[in-house]
Amino acid sequence: MTPRQRTVLSAAGLAGVAALFVSVFLRMPAVGSAVHVYRDLAVPAALRQVTPNVVSSVNFDLRALDTLGEETIVAAAVIGALSLLSTGNRPRPQRRRGYVLPPVKLGGYLMLPVALVLGMDIVLHGHLTPGGGFQGGVVLATGWHLLYIAGSPAALAKLRPIDWCEYAEAAGTGLYVVAGVLGLVAGGVFLRNFLPLGAFGSLLSSGLVPVLSILVGVEVAAGLVVLLARFLAQGLDE
Repeated sequence: MTPRQRTVLSAAGLAGVAALFVSVFLRMPAVGSAVHVYRDLAVPAALRQVTPNVVSSVNFDLRALDTLGEETIVAAAVIGALSLLSTGNRPRPQRRRGYVLPPVKLGGYLMLPVALVLGMDIVLHGHLTPGGGFQGGVVLATGWHLLYIAGSPAALAKLRPIDWCEYAEAAGTGLYVVAGVLGLVAGGVFLRNFLPLGAFGSLLSSGLVPVLSILVGVEVAAGLVVLLARFLAQGLDE
């Protein structure tokens, strides 16, 4: 394809996207209007499914299939990044460790357990309060790497089971699909919320929503741990 042809094709695509945006903006409700169709559908559905956090109800119930696609994108992104950053059998040069200020080191050690507990809390209570598997998984993965900021990459390497994280990432995605198949068998719809809903505001409530949130949390946390490990190794090699 010549540069002129690429330019024409890109211009046609941009024109189509621009037309879609203009049509959407022209049909938007006026500022301050009480019309909100999605809200009027999502909030009652979340209440029926005993899920106080409407966002989690949308992610893991109303649009659970879309979330499966997003989870798969995360896994594919990790695999792609690892492939690009692979060093093969190239020997790693030995680098001198940089100096870390004592307050930074102390803060890293003190905040590590706090970050891990906070991440687990966000994942486990994602159906009740703001949060969920994606947010909690990121907190867990980044919190774990506070050891690196504290100047202890050796301790991080010992406490960071990369092999198990790779298995956990695959298991989180695979079990999400298994949960969808169970919903298909139990209720005739893939990813149907077939578990008992429980009492409103209870930890064991909302049916399948917290289960899917936990699976996503496992996949995101494990995937980001593996990804950050490769990024840090790449930085140490340079």
